[in-house]
Amino acid sequence: MYRTHTCGELRIAQQGQEVTLAGWIQSVRKFGSITFADLRDRYGITQLLFGEELNQQLDQQPLGREFVVQAKGTVTERTNKNPNIPTGDIEINITSFTVLNKSAVPPFTIQDETDGGDDLRMKYRYLDLRRNIVKKNLELRFAVAKAAREYLNNNHFMDIETPFLIKSTPEGARDFVVPSRMNPGQFYALPQSPQTFKQLLMVSGYDRYYQITKCFRDEDLRADRQPEFTQIDCEMSFVEQEDILNMFEGMVKHIFKAVKNIDYTEPVARMTWEDAMWQYGNDKPDIRFGMQLLNIKSAFTLNNELPAKGQLLEGTDFKVFNDAETVIAIAVPGCAEYTRKQTDELTDWVKRPQIGMQGLVYIKCTAGENGAISYKSSVDKFFNEQQLGAIATAAGAKAGDLVLILAGREERTRKAASELRLEMGERLGFRKKDEFKLLWVMDFPLFEYAEDDNRWVARHHPFTAPKPSHIQTMIDNDPVIHDAAKYLEHPYNHIKANAYDMVLNGNEIGGGSIRIFQRELQEKMFAALGMSKEEALHKFGFLLGAFEYGAPPHGGIAFGFDRTCAILGGSESIRDFIAFPKNNSGRDVMLDAPASIDDKQLDELSIKLDVK
Repeated sequence: MYRTHTCGELRIAQQGQEVTLAGWIQSVRKFGSITFADLRDRYGITQLLFGEELNQQLDQQPLGREFVVQAKGTVTERTNKNPNIPTGDIEINITSFTVLNKSAVPPFTIQDETDGGDDLRMKYRYLDLRRNIVKKNLELRFAVAKAAREYLNNNHFMDIETPFLIKSTPEGARDFVVPSRMNPGQFYALPQSPQTFKQLLMVSGYDRYYQITKCFRDEDLRADRQPEFTQIDCEMSFVEQEDILNMFEGMVKHIFKAVKNIDYTEPVARMTWEDAMWQYGNDKPDIRFGMQLLNIKSAFTLNNELPAKGQLLEGTDFKVFNDAETVIAIAVPGCAEYTRKQTDELTDWVKRPQIGMQGLVYIKCTAGENGAISYKSSVDKFFNEQQLGAIATAAGAKAGDLVLILAGREERTRKAASELRLEMGERLGFRKKDEFKLLWVMDFPLFEYAEDDNRWVARHHPFTAPKPSHIQTMIDNDPVIHDAAKYLEHPYNHIKANAYDMVLNGNEIGGGSIRIFQRELQEKMFAALGMSKEEALHKFGFLLGAFEYGAPPHGGIAFGFDRTCAILGGSESIRDFIAFPKNNSGRDVMLDAPASIDDKQLDELSIKLDVK
């Protein structure tokens, strides 16, 4: 045996025992006739003490960082104890040791606070994985997977694998394609999700399915995207939306308890898609804090003291507001004392290209005598104090608050206001990484209008069922948009999907829907998306055929496994929770992939390259 114990296992209770450890040298410290070394493995660190006799041997055979060593000795109590590590009360008085393998000098320090940049650490990822901070991330990932499997297994779900080499049916993101040597000129695709396979499993009678599986999408990358990622994929038969929501609320709460020891006992909040967009500016709102958005372009009456709907801005001469499609206000608590320098900095922030606004208006709500509030604004010459007060009150502002206002095109302004809300929440400490708030967002539109193509596209995917009360609208109406300028009036623009997203701290961690399970309705959906009957049969004939053999009502959900792990681990990037991630260009810099292949392989695949 190379070891009797791990480097994180021994305690004072084992004092006097003869033990053998094996691991990597973290550091070496020489003090006259004795030497201390820290030995590290996956489980922890143990201090080794080399006495005078072995110290002479070390002079002839010095230990270096990351040497792989086997050490034998006796567990003794440390003189200078280290309360920061579990093994800090003991050390091993070494009687013999063997260098199992030497190490070159590492290109960066293998410690939590390393001197290696991202690119260097990704190139030597096998060394980066030795760092304790990275190890903890992978341990959390393992714990989340274990808890999910435990919950699903206990609720009679079957773990069933589905293929990786499938047919290309591009919808949304691009497929990764794989050439077939045995079928020249033809290609497989890697699955963007196991969507159709899990529906086929429902047709086959496996009424509770799951797998923790890899998915592949050839899309532009950012911190929370990778070309290959993992999802917890689930499907159930003979269920309605409420069954799905209850089942997977239970799973996420089980993960919280198992991984973070959090008893999430409160009901998961629910919100319609329309409320999310109007109140928060996006469909995955962070509800750890308030600061909801208010559209003051069409301001509403909160009480009898406020102007009637649409009258809040009447009679003003401020073209920035008057000419804008929308004007959105946010009440930021406790910031009325912001200086001119601070408000100017916020103005510069919203003018950044990634936000894209022309400017920012503010109202300071300052407490005065006898509870009165005075209002000071960057646009005082266009609004009297009563109007400023009405705007601030409508935005939910109180004494001491700062109202921030953006104006412009509807889509851009709402997105910018959403980003500004999150930025202020971050600056004010409202987005605590150790606080977790779940939310269901529901009642999404079934379709989106693609202006460039003048047609409908599926907001989720083409297998999502409409709300039961909206099915007839879909059947009875022609999906063709005859006048692009009037697409908002088309009946299809008002059809809601029987779909739901789970949101955690402003991140979508799961999404799913009740599925279409009748051939006629599925064919109607394909036609609505602009597919001919021939195209639908070519791409999805296997599914349409399966629906003719007794397909049950079914629905499901898929959770972004990497993203869920990152949020639970307090990170912004899923890369931190993937053992061997790609960089932002989709490259594996450790393997130097993707890479060219030789001419012989290309010939076998009947492929000729025309790289421009």
